[in-house]
Amino acid sequence: MNYIIPTKFLLSFALIIISFGSKAQSNFYNIDSIPKIEITFKQSNWDYQMDTAKAGKKGYIIATQCKINGLVYDSVGVKYKGNSSYKASQTKNPLHINLDYIKGNQNYDGYTEIKLSNGRSDPSMVREMLSYEILRNYMDAPLANSAEVYINGTYYGLYTNCQSISKSFLGKQFYSNDNAFFKCNPVSVFGSSNPDLKYLGTSASSYYNCYELHSASTKDWNQLVNLCDTLNNSFSNIESILDIDRAIWMLAFDNVLINLDSYLGSFRQNYYLFRDDNNRFCPIIWDLNMSFGGFTQLAGMTRLDTTGMKNLSPSANSTSANHPLVQKIWGNPTYQRMYIAHMKTITTEMFSSGWYFKRAQQMQSIIDTAVYNDKYKFFTNAQFNSALTSNISSGMPGNYIPGIVNLMKGRVNYLTNTSYFTNTPPTISGISVSKTSPDVFTSVYVTATISSPTYLYVGYRSQRPSKFIKVLMKDDGLNGDGAASDGVYGASIPLNSAITEYYIYAENAKAGLFAPQRAEHEFYTITATTPTQDTGQVVINEILPNNNAATPDHNGQYDDWLELYNNTSNSIALKGLFLSDTSGKLKMFQWHRQVGG
Repeated sequence: MNYIIPTKFLLSFALIIISFGSKAQSNFYNIDSIPKIEITFKQSNWDYQMDTAKAGKKGYIIATQCKINGLVYDSVGVKYKGNSSYKASQTKNPLHINLDYIKGNQNYDGYTEIKLSNGRSDPSMVREMLSYEILRNYMDAPLANSAEVYINGTYYGLYTNCQSISKSFLGKQFYSNDNAFFKCNPVSVFGSSNPDLKYLGTSASSYYNCYELHSASTKDWNQLVNLCDTLNNSFSNIESILDIDRAIWMLAFDNVLINLDSYLGSFRQNYYLFRDDNNRFCPIIWDLNMSFGGFTQLAGMTRLDTTGMKNLSPSANSTSANHPLVQKIWGNPTYQRMYIAHMKTITTEMFSSGWYFKRAQQMQSIIDTAVYNDKYKFFTNAQFNSALTSNISSGMPGNYIPGIVNLMKGRVNYLTNTSYFTNTPPTISGISVSKTSPDVFTSVYVTATISSPTYLYVGYRSQRPSKFIKVLMKDDGLNGDGAASDGVYGASIPLNSAITEYYIYAENAKAGLFAPQRAEHEFYTITATTPTQDTGQVVINEILPNNNAATPDHNGQYDDWLELYNNTSNSIALKGLFLSDTSGKLKMFQWHRQVGG
């Protein structure tokens, strides 16, 4: 049934996320520039107060102002953050700035929180920026660049400036931001309470020391308990509650880049879980300052040397009871092949190609002057200059931070010669759609030539934020695939939207392959012909952004909302149409509800 607005009908509906008047693009995290952040404290003992607040977990102290690239913000919250990167005795500590801590409308380019890492374990000063840039090719991840920080007029050095995993981030990436949301970091990493997704029983209190609840409702703990229960005890149902592809990308990335201060490593931490509107938890990687071997503990307190990191197996921790997510994925043959397929994609695109080295050099050339002028940095200028290619002493006897290139050249050589990587997957070619200009609300066949698969499917969705629906592809002559058993496989998919996104996955007994290879993060698109309306037929009659529980919508809810008005004497179909607040992304929010008719 088509969705319509009846004649002269007023229609109100919730906005998932719209920031009226915001900029389409932000320059704050432009990797080719260095923002200048100037913090002014009135209190002379601000450092003591920050240390005291950090020790007592009392949060922010108030800075008189924070100036960002010349723009002044009054009365902002500032605190120290971090675990191993923070020490009360050191001058340059990682910072967390909250621009709207006192004055609720303060933001820079739409960002209210600023998180600054101090480079404590990174002589190259580009680990975090480079890692996030690589990661964003495969899953949603924060933006990052470098920033010069001044406190009371003194240059405290160059910091890595990472986008906060905030409600703003969630809204932009998942089109929702008020569902269950957890930061997966324990109260203490040196205990038995790690955010490893083990099932600890039905009581939410058993999980309190392992995870931090960042959403509003304490009932969200029950959702996390359900996730852990499903993962450990009903794994066949995991796709109903976890974005499994995103989880596999996370682990594949951690393995390739030797990012062990993560779920893959000994502490099983430094990620977030957000439950999207498909009722699935989505993992988000956080804190990459120790990637590329900056953290060396794979399990327990055992440390890997550089050779051990180069030769880390793709199956690392796949039998570990402390890593149920890795264990369960590796226990499923299809998920295991997907894991290897994603590892191969990252390795080939970013490292075998040499791209990462050129990009790291570019990044260092942008920040080198700021690094040289940083008198509080943890490594010398000479170490900075050689950190891409040479191992650098961490300051602990016998412990070295690998040169990024030194590590990854050996890593590529090892991985590409493992049987995991040399096993040959099916080939996928000749991907086509049966109609070049299909109408919306019809169906098309997706076909491809695929060599001897044992399992294959096409995943499709009616654009984000929907989840992909998997349909088996067949070579039976009945699915637009030509003659039966000719090596061409097909499946019919419905076009329930102006844009339909899809990808193909195929595997044999040894290996799997995605097309495109960055799926599900990237995909092919089918554009359907949709109904059109003339300008002025449907207008926005009223807008209420930033509702803040002031005015309920027609369902009695307090979401941001707007009202549409039909100016004509005829009913107008909405299905297949879109709403947007950004000129460069006209298909951000699709109409899905049925109203009358």
